[in-house]
Amino acid sequence: MERFRTIERQPFDLEAYVYDIETRPCFICGLVRNDPAFFHHRVFEDDETIIFLSKYPTLPGYCLVCPKEHREDLARDMSTDEYLRLQEKVHVLSRALKSVFDAERIYVLSLGSQQANSHLHFHVVPLPSGVPLEEQQYHALMAEHGVLQIPDDQMAQLAQRIGEAYRFEFTAR
Repeated sequence: MERFRTIERQPFDLEAYVYDIETRPCFICGLVRNDPAFFHHRVFEDDETIIFLSKYPTLPGYCLVCPKEHREDLARDMSTDEYLRLQEKVHVLSRALKSVFDAERIYVLSLGSQQANSHLHFHVVPLPSGVPLEEQQYHALMAEHGVLQIPDDQMAQLAQRIGEAYRFEFTAR
């Protein structure tokens, strides 16, 4: 995965992105329905969960973990058992990302709001070792600092490699 360290960040059109997420239907539901307009490289899915690569990665291996059913409120829309099953997948993905990348830490956060990206999802992002402190944490995750332009064939390979590591970690638990 060393070759990804040399990929430069490209400017991110935040205004166009915000307009897009405010005006389009739920992209996660579209992805689950296999709508080509919402294509993302899938890492793993089962009856309840879908894991895929971010279209706007700020770090290599940037994934999203989501319930397949449209859920918006973590506190009210999921049972404790559903939440724990989803978090188990976040944990397994974290282990897989550690095995694929030279990750110093795995960042996990949930973003979105009622205004946009309301479908519950968790960002699971490997922080490579050696990233200077001033480029870690929120700085590393903010698209405003640019996004990686990873060619589609490399994204497909990355999704496959992470998926294989995920399945290995899932069976090893």
